Amino acid sequence: MASRMVERLLAAVGEDRVDAGIAIHGVYRAAADDKIMPPTFPDGPYLLEKRRVDGQPRETVVLDQVPSQANRIEEALLAARDKGRIELPLFELQAETSRGLVRLTSLEFPHRYADAYLRDSHVDGVRFDRSPAGQRLRQVSAEDSRPLFERDPGSLIFGAWDSHRKGRWPKFARLYTSTMFGLDPQEGERRSMRKDPINMSGAIDDKTKAEGDWKFIPINEKSKGKRLSEIGHGHVLGSVPPGGMSISEARRDAWISLAGLERLRFGDVPDETACLARATLLALAIAGDRLCFVRPSAWLRSGCDLVRVRETLAFEQDGGAVEEFSLTSAEAIEVFHELRDRTAKAGLVMASDTILLTPIPSLAEAIEHAVTKATGEE
Repeated sequence: MASRMVERLLAAVGEDRVDAGIAIHGVYRAAADDKIMPPTFPDGPYLLEKRRVDGQPRETVVLDQVPSQANRIEEALLAARDKGRIELPLFELQAETSRGLVRLTSLEFPHRYADAYLRDSHVDGVRFDRSPAGQRLRQVSAEDSRPLFERDPGSLIFGAWDSHRKGRWPKFARLYTSTMFGLDPQEGERRSMRKDPINMSGAIDDKTKAEGDWKFIPINEKSKGKRLSEIGHGHVLGSVPPGGMSISEARRDAWISLAGLERLRFGDVPDETACLARATLLALAIAGDRLCFVRPSAWLRSGCDLVRVRETLAFEQDGGAVEEFSLTSAEAIEVFHELRDRTAKAGLVMASDTILLTPIPSLAEAIEHAVTKATGEE
């Protein structure tokens, strides 16, 4: 299976390709056929839109957008790497705080290779941008994406742009996209209340903080103090929260663009090596998708647990033809490793080690504050 898929992916990115891309379509239902909780927005609360589904216009509610889906796949890749299932390069920031070690990796950095966490870190006592790894990443260009292939291939698959450093840096558009949405949404209702088992009432001195030795003031005494509920005691009747949605079913549509892969350049490497590199990135995108979504259910957030009904993976071809295939996460990883090794033998090596980073003092201070002093609202 792995060898056949390796050759199939090489054909998909070859000079004479007939494939437009790889499409993945999943159909889900709400767990227990219950309501689901879509993401909320300030002016929404939910994002409703019309889409063409199976050739017909349908009302839909967005359940997960492209950036969020990419983050889920990066999370799955990191978990697989931590378990030793997949070999990938990694930058790992480690910050010692009074509450223990904080770990953040390049599969979690918001802006991937261009992120400020990298910029504001040290490697072996040297500021990242002046380190060998940092200088190598600064050599990336639209004509030569080898530095990212070597050290941060996720930036090529999920997209990245260095907008915080001086100069005009190349924009790498995402090659992989995935979205999830619900069909025929009907808004529900919900009321919330936090109950205190003793149902305390009263007030406290308004100058007192929750962590301090606050003074209780009975409710029948005139006072302008804080309510007990403001420090976590007593009943609280909440505002009317979003009530969730009932849907007929949920869909996931993913696409890996072969036209986008074709646009990637790898400097002066031979065409055969460039083809191997593109196939390796394609295999990594498939492996990430399988690691994240091959399971029988998907949990997006509290109240949004989805059970998979069916799914198809297919090469979409010129003229609308499709060639379906199946691949487990283990098989997808095997295909990726084989293509990565063949690319390395051709002279373009993707690293698999971890480069450890430490935050500069000001970043370390900001992390310490975020972990130990910031409020929930912050």
